[in-house]
Amino acid sequence: MAEEKQKLDPLENLEKEESQDKQIEDTGQVTLDANEERQHIHLLTIIGEVEGHESAASQSKTTKYEHVLPKLAMIEDDEKIDGLLVLLNTVGGDVEAGLAIAEMIASLSKPTVSLVLGGGHSIGVPLAVSADHTFIVPSATMVVHPVRSNGMFIGVAQSYRNMEKTQDRITGFVSEHSNITKERLEELMLDTSQLVKDVGTMLEGEEAVREGLIDEVGGISQALKKLYALIEEKEHREKQQE
Repeated sequence: MAEEKQKLDPLENLEKEESQDKQIEDTGQVTLDANEERQHIHLLTIIGEVEGHESAASQSKTTKYEHVLPKLAMIEDDEKIDGLLVLLNTVGGDVEAGLAIAEMIASLSKPTVSLVLGGGHSIGVPLAVSADHTFIVPSATMVVHPVRSNGMFIGVAQSYRNMEKTQDRITGFVSEHSNITKERLEELMLDTSQLVKDVGTMLEGEEAVREGLIDEVGGISQALKKLYALIEEKEHREKQQE
């Protein structure tokens, strides 16, 4: 049964709101704990460009992986956190950084749900599917395309093999954590008929679900409801094992 709600006096409420506002402003993260079941949900946002080993332009909106990785470790270690909700609106970014975050999310023992808002493009695809259950709003899009290389590229066979290996890591991760096959994902990546002057495929919300990339079309209420259910299922399993 849910614990009885604790009432805070006006001053405590104000201090809590100010603390949450500060946390959102600084990191785009906050812990949600005012729900009926008193479950503690950590909210993580992956916005703009996923920044890796090199800093993006100062005017760019970025998600810094050196901030996200320690936070995910803290979430796993914190017994007060019951689950993780990931909100995504990203154009993609650094492949290594994005895969590192995706692997961390996928390896959490806490229940996780992701929600794609706006876009989940490029390396945003494995980030989106890394959660236990995934949602996308109808107007959101996801772009899948081959791995690209920035800066100097040495045109030798070894360079191409390295890019193929990186792409295999991405397609393997996505197919393992979603309902799309690796073969179908590669077909979408190499499509030349959709994107102007580019290779790949743009999937809108319902299309992403039909392809098996995302589990459901839905918004924030559906995502939270599913996360509450996953947490309750986990707690029930743990009680049965005691």
